Amino acid sequence: MELDEIKTVFAPVKESLESGLEEKRELRDELNAKVRAYLDTRNEVNRQVKELISEVRSQKDIRDEANTKVKELKLERAGKSDELKSIRIELREILSRLEESGDNSGRRSGPPPSKIKAKMDALERKYERGGFTGASEKGFFREMKRLSQELKEAKASNKDGGKLSDLKSAVRSAERSQEEAHNRVEKAVVAAQEAHDLMVELSEEVDRLRDQANSAHSGLTKSKKEADSIHSLYIVSLRCIHSIQDLMKAMEARTEDGVSDDKTEVSDLMSKLMSGDTLSTEELMSLQRN
Repeated sequence: MELDEIKTVFAPVKESLESGLEEKRELRDELNAKVRAYLDTRNEVNRQVKELISEVRSQKDIRDEANTKVKELKLERAGKSDELKSIRIELREILSRLEESGDNSGRRSGPPPSKIKAKMDALERKYERGGFTGASEKGFFREMKRLSQELKEAKASNKDGGKLSDLKSAVRSAERSQEEAHNRVEKAVVAAQEAHDLMVELSEEVDRLRDQANSAHSGLTKSKKEADSIHSLYIVSLRCIHSIQDLMKAMEARTEDGVSDDKTEVSDLMSKLMSGDTLSTEELMSLQRN
């Protein structure tokens, strides 16, 4: 095959390869830029995910601690409630006794226990001196029995009346204490719920970012595969151009005396080159020899 024939065949091929070379390089570089962008996005999102996971764990610790505090405060509140209940029961019992005695205020209208006791002592001394005989003696025993019952009621009334004031004060104090314990429980419950809600919100954000990271990784993988494919085509085109150039130079340097009649081998090598395969050094030397 003559040099002019070779130029006629390969010149359009070389021009076609050269015209597509720049396009392939630009497309490859564009895809590589996408790969870089996807990689940066994925890494940044993964960094955010790592930080959020750390914050989720922190909020979980806060929530668990708050829940533990809630349990402790509920036990404290239960104790305060039991104490208040006990005081109220005792108060109702005293009020019931006072109601039965007809004294809802806790104060008797009759004489105090000291006066009743003094009257009983005076009657006792008179009896000892023989001041009661016959029918009057029976009256003495009836009066002493009445005064003894009155003294007993007076003492009970005084005791309940004094205790009534203390119990009313104790009820008010226990109610305040129970309310404060309840408020502490409510506050701890709110803190635990807030930490739980934030933990859930952060967990949902972690899931969203993970989806975003996976999407970026998928785009990275796809773009890299496309970039590698275009790069391979670019390299093949470049090598084909270089092979054609080397072939043309080899043919130009060939002298007429070195022309070989073995056109079949030359045709095979040229067909190989046209198919996009690169020629080895030995094959190029063979073309040069022929």
